[in-house]
Amino acid sequence: MKYFITSLLILLLATHTRAVVWYVGATQTYTMPSQVAALVNHGDTVNIDAGTYNSNVCAWNKNNLLIRCINGMAHLKSNGLSYGDKAIWVIQGNNTIIDHIEFSLCTSTSQNGAGIRQEGINLTVRNCYFHDNENGILAGALTGCKITIEYCEFNLNGAGDGFSHNLYIGHIDTLVFRYNYSHHCKIGHELKSRANYNYILYNRLGNEASGTASREIDLPNGGISIIMGNIIQQGINGTNSGIIGYGLEGLTNSGWHNLYVINNTIVNEKTAGTFISVPNNANLLKVYNNIFAGQGAVLSGTAIVTDTLANKKYTSAAANFVNSTTYDYHLVSTCSAINSASPAGTTTTGFNLIPNKEYLHPASQTNKSIQSVLDIGAYEFISPTFISVFSSQNELFVFVENDFLKIKTTETVSSIKVFDINGKLLLDKKSNEIISVTSFIKGVYIVSVTTEQGDKMNKKVVID
Repeated sequence: MKYFITSLLILLLATHTRAVVWYVGATQTYTMPSQVAALVNHGDTVNIDAGTYNSNVCAWNKNNLLIRCINGMAHLKSNGLSYGDKAIWVIQGNNTIIDHIEFSLCTSTSQNGAGIRQEGINLTVRNCYFHDNENGILAGALTGCKITIEYCEFNLNGAGDGFSHNLYIGHIDTLVFRYNYSHHCKIGHELKSRANYNYILYNRLGNEASGTASREIDLPNGGISIIMGNIIQQGINGTNSGIIGYGLEGLTNSGWHNLYVINNTIVNEKTAGTFISVPNNANLLKVYNNIFAGQGAVLSGTAIVTDTLANKKYTSAAANFVNSTTYDYHLVSTCSAINSASPAGTTTTGFNLIPNKEYLHPASQTNKSIQSVLDIGAYEFISPTFISVFSSQNELFVFVENDFLKIKTTETVSSIKVFDINGKLLLDKKSNEIISVTSFIKGVYIVSVTTEQGDKMNKKVVID
């Protein structure tokens, strides 16, 4: 009898704590996210239908939530409202994942109205769009917190006061910021982080022709920070002539203060400025394999150990980019940065400083294909005769032969998409369709292959 009662209690507890999937949408029982925010339990999933949700703000206080849109993008258009005078969504629970949500038009009386205000521990944000808020994402001091942001776009956030930004990460343990597009912040920074560890990998950051952003990257309190494989551009209307700032408000983060700037393409369109600024008491500044294009000094400040190698400084005209006016900083065949990089080794924490990805516009990535020796800058030059190889559990060969695009892989392919270098979709074909490239102009293209297992692999090819 005692065994039966114990078993029954365990069964009841398991039933009570089983994760639930909640549905939100115009045709669902719950039509607004705020209606389920107070109902969810730890570990639940919230599926929000694509569409616009006007003037709806809320807090999420349970742990291990997955909140997502699975059929497009759910647009939370706050129209000036904010929950608790803070944000469209205030995340108070731990280990939250947010996917395919658009956040816009949030304001607060403090001019810090954010798309997301992070107050819990650990957050992952994927495939989201933050625009026209006073802050895109705002996180305060959160001990032991890791925030991962990937495949997201940040545009026109900032109150215009210089203290609000496309995203502002406070004193947390770790920020992973990869495959994102952050641009046109209003006066503030495209990315500001006070995290102890910053992994800023394969993004595009810039204010382009009309943006008024200050620095593109600001890491005011130092720490161990890796800036690798990024496209970073400062336009003529930027309100600060510095592009990357590190430790400029005091090296107060715990641990070592090491900055690694590796294989980036950094472009300054102003007539003066500084590409990288550091304080003299930083422990280590390692700058390898970067292209610095435009006017201005490469470095301001001297770390205790300064290690620079295989960087190229060009005028904008001499950089030999495919098309600077459209921010296409791929290399042409005559660029001296090709096959000129030097191995950067690893960080003091063991992080590999050899890039294996490239930023793919907009807000995505592709595998880096090294033809011979690694090139300087964020993009690898690929000659028209080179066959790009993908190696993991399977292999993917993408090449052009006799004016036809050929795909060879160990998996079954369901669809093939071809994009230009700016992310415009040019072709969308089934796997058994013949793809002719005779109508394509010469240039670099991205081929996206989706398998029947749902895996997607992007490869870069050159059509000559």
